[in-house]
Amino acid sequence: MSPTDIGRAYNQITHLWQSEKFNLTNGVDAHKRALAFVKNRGRALDIGCGCTGRFIDLLQQEGFTPEGVDISAEMLRLAKQKHPDVTFHHQDICQWQPPGKYDVITAWDSIWHIPLAQQEAVITRIINSLSEGGVFIFSFGGTDEPGDHTDSFMGPPVYYSSLGTNGFLSLLIKLGAVCKHLEYDQHPELHAYLIVQKG
Repeated sequence: MSPTDIGRAYNQITHLWQSEKFNLTNGVDAHKRALAFVKNRGRALDIGCGCTGRFIDLLQQEGFTPEGVDISAEMLRLAKQKHPDVTFHHQDICQWQPPGKYDVITAWDSIWHIPLAQQEAVITRIINSLSEGGVFIFSFGGTDEPGDHTDSFMGPPVYYSSLGTNGFLSLLIKLGAVCKHLEYDQHPELHAYLIVQKG
C-alpha cells in the first residue's frame, strides 16, 4: 500500500479516535519523558498528527509552537477544528521536506505505515530536520528483524513495517543521534518507542 492508500483508509476510520473509548492518555507519559531532554522550547512537529490533538495540546502547554502533518485529509479537517491556530500540512512524509528545523519531532503510531524500503530515507530526513540538541520520539513495531505486513484490524486494510529494534538503533547511531530511552511499553505486544537526541 502507498501512503496515499493509507490516507484513504484513515479517512474511513476517524470515528475510532473520536470515540469515548479511545484512550487520550496513550503516549502522553512517553512524550513528557521525551520533552525533559529538549533544550529549547521552539518549533515542534507532530508527524501523523491525527485528529485527537493530544500531543499538540501537550506541546503547547510545554511552550512549543507545534505543527502537524498527516496524509489523511479527514484527520486534518478534524484537527484544524480543534486547533485553528496551528499550522497543519497535508503531505506524504515520504516525499515532504519539512520547512525548517524543529526542537522536537514526534511520530507516534505513524511512521510504521511507511513502506519498508523508504523507512531509512524518512528517518534520515527527520533527524536532519532536528535542530542541534533536538529530540525525536517515535513508536514502532518492536520486532527483532525488519519486516512488513497488512491487516484489517481497524476495518480497511492497513500496511505496517518496521526496521526492527536493532535496525532503527543502528540507523540512528549512524545518523549521529543518541538513544535516551527505549521501551517496550505494551509488552507482550510488539509495540516499542525510542527517544533520541541529535548531537
